[in-house]
Amino acid sequence: MVTLESLQAKIAKLQAQAEALVKKDSTAVIEKIRGLMERHGLTTADIDAHVGGSKKRGRKPGTKAAGVKPAAPAQYRDPKTGATWTGRGRAPAWIANAKDRSKYLVEGTSVASTPVAEKPAKPGNYVRGPQPVLYTDPKTGATWSGRGRAPAWIAGTKDRSKFSIAVVPKTKSKSDTVVKI
Repeated sequence: MVTLESLQAKIAKLQAQAEALVKKDSTAVIEKIRGLMERHGLTTADIDAHVGGSKKRGRKPGTKAAGVKPAAPAQYRDPKTGATWTGRGRAPAWIANAKDRSKYLVEGTSVASTPVAEKPAKPGNYVRGPQPVLYTDPKTGATWSGRGRAPAWIAGTKDRSKFSIAVVPKTKSKSDTVVKI
């Protein structure tokens, strides 16, 4: 009767024989290639030049893949578990409901607590974000910036000046300019 140990011994013996054959065959092939290279005076640099060594597919060892951004450094650390968060993407549960995240900041990192200064708008360009209030309804106190669809309390009026908060300077048009001769 065949036992498990005897089958495992046969498997190990056959694997050793297979490895020896592979090594013998690869040694013979390498010797054949070396002999051909010596006979024709070739080097590995000649082979690389012929194949296009600088045009290899893939990336060179030690270089980063194209389009892959390096990992961002951790901005926040959970003092209890040591878990970190870069400040990008969805906030983890340990910091998601925190009103003041400054106590979780990692030393050596600075997260701006003040808003970034906006660039001054060029004249004539649309300015994003909240607009200054230009009109107010004296009855309800509702306001409107003059941009977008007019609210019902001002939409039907022909003269909007009675709702105006301040006088808005009129921009000059080309027909308003005076040419001196």
